Amino acid sequence: MNRMEEERRNQPRILEVCVDSVESAVHAKEGGADRLELCADLPVGGVTPSVVLFEQVKERTGLPVHVLLRPRFGDFLYREDEFELLRRQASLYRRAGADALVIGCLTREGRLDREQMARLMEEAGGLPVTLHRAFDMCRDLDEALDEAKRLGVRTVLTSGGCASALEGSTNLARLHAHAGDVQIMAGAGIHAAAIRSLCRETGLLCYHMSGKKIRASEMEYRNPRVNMGLPGFSEYEIWVTDPEEVRQARSALWE
Repeated sequence: MNRMEEERRNQPRILEVCVDSVESAVHAKEGGADRLELCADLPVGGVTPSVVLFEQVKERTGLPVHVLLRPRFGDFLYREDEFELLRRQASLYRRAGADALVIGCLTREGRLDREQMARLMEEAGGLPVTLHRAFDMCRDLDEALDEAKRLGVRTVLTSGGCASALEGSTNLARLHAHAGDVQIMAGAGIHAAAIRSLCRETGLLCYHMSGKKIRASEMEYRNPRVNMGLPGFSEYEIWVTDPEEVRQARSALWE
């Protein structure tokens, strides 16, 4: 093993698992997750979870929990009432004992909303902050990274501006090289094979995954005339983290 390989092996590695239920959180811990990102409604990309869910996850896992703050499904351009909700949620989770907050606000022009981001970080009261994949919706990723640095963001979760981290590997490598004190965390389409490839191509050692599998509902009676959610979403499919998927990803990260 040469010196460079030895230095890399001694660097810290992080596997973060995104969960939206106590069951998934417990499975993530069983698989070897280092920490959790907690949200609600993962099938729509995640929104702010309830404090009760946060408390249950902390009680059952004891893992660090980073809480997603997102008031609704959709874009990251927030009206004043939506931003006020985010601000109050940031204060609430700081007092509730969150280990970090996960946020992202954009302008109409596709840039980070510096004012809103700064106000939320002030509300966080010194908690570490992750900029979520709103980053990937920015018109200029390098500009957004520079802004994140100036704001004091600790981690940027990104797929390199592409549909998956594997597709965005070239951008991820560039962002990682210029990140400075900001940690670049690869997300979107992360599994064991993707981690092996991305470690090799980008040098990244921090990954975000859900490791989800779909479990069929146990409902026996099903009304075929009613849909309670978005078209194309089944009421009879439940997303849950697969501990084996997490276990394999962790093994790949430490190879």
